Amino acid sequence: MTEDEVRLARAYLLRVAEPPATALTLFVAQHGPVDAAKLVRAGTVPDAVLNETSARRHIDNPAQDLAEGAKAGARLLIPEDEDWPAWALLPLDNAFARGLRWACPPLGLWVRGAASLTDSLERAVSVVGARSATGYGDQVAADLGYGLGTRGMTVVSGAAYGIDGAAHRGALGAEGRTIAILACGIDKNYPVAHAQLLERITKQGLVITEYPPRTTPAKHRFLVRNRLIAAMGAGTVVVEAGRRSGARNTAASAAALGRVLMAIPGPVTSAMSIGCHELIRDGLATLVCSHDDVAETVGLFGDDLAPNRASVSRPTDGLEADALRVHEALTFREGQSAEQIAEASGIPLAKVRAILPALELSDLATRAPTGWHSATSK
Repeated sequence: MTEDEVRLARAYLLRVAEPPATALTLFVAQHGPVDAAKLVRAGTVPDAVLNETSARRHIDNPAQDLAEGAKAGARLLIPEDEDWPAWALLPLDNAFARGLRWACPPLGLWVRGAASLTDSLERAVSVVGARSATGYGDQVAADLGYGLGTRGMTVVSGAAYGIDGAAHRGALGAEGRTIAILACGIDKNYPVAHAQLLERITKQGLVITEYPPRTTPAKHRFLVRNRLIAAMGAGTVVVEAGRRSGARNTAASAAALGRVLMAIPGPVTSAMSIGCHELIRDGLATLVCSHDDVAETVGLFGDDLAPNRASVSRPTDGLEADALRVHEALTFREGQSAEQIAEASGIPLAKVRAILPALELSDLATRAPTGWHSATSK
């Protein structure tokens, strides 16, 4: 079999079955794509495969699909290709083998953009969230995208309004790589208002889909597409999500696939943060607040550790307990005698007289004709 025969066969199979085509995928694994395509065309397949392909098996124009894809600047990537992201998609293979039928791996992927998909997914993070994002969510997503981009990590998302678009723009602003996964044909720009954004992504990253040219977006296709977003990132960050949302669907998929799930906390008064808070409260997601946290959670051991968050230091941090009590007894405006300070602090007078000069040397106390003062207005 030639490479062209295999590619044409997979193009045909992608056209005739709606993903995730579980029976067809198993049939292709058993017979190979070329023979499977011949049997599907003839209708001599098991009932489960026939159920998935009978409505479209007569649409036999894979060469036209390849030509239309090429016209849109896309290529069909198949499992037989060197650049097929087998490692990134392995969680789907494993989940599918465990009986999770929704996790069915794709039969092929339509790809727009010159970058290598395998290379782009070596260090990738999926960022998802609400379409009707708040200003807070947009800012956080953009900051995440930018920060991950500066670290050389690829941002994977779905090119939707709200969080998706903000994350893509953040990565592009950092001149980093980003991948948009569509729920429609590779020749479609959806949403239409993001046509320019998708064009920028194509030049700096990749736009991919398992749906052949001319396929229109549909609600069920977004849910099916979400499994690819969940699989292609080493972890998934949910920036904002309602109690029931597509982002929660992606989060559930990521958890089922064994990918790291993270969530950004938000205002407790925001309906768009309810989903994130529930994921964190239920122990399903790790709380993260920045790209440093995300990189440490899913990045390279030792290389992507978040910086230490040292607390703000105070001049009195090094004082022993008795010296601290003496310092607390000092006032800024009124001078006090050693006897008054001993009474206020409860420290013996002899010890107070030994501590006060030490506090003066540390610029924490001053001695004046009126008595001892604190050097700072606490």
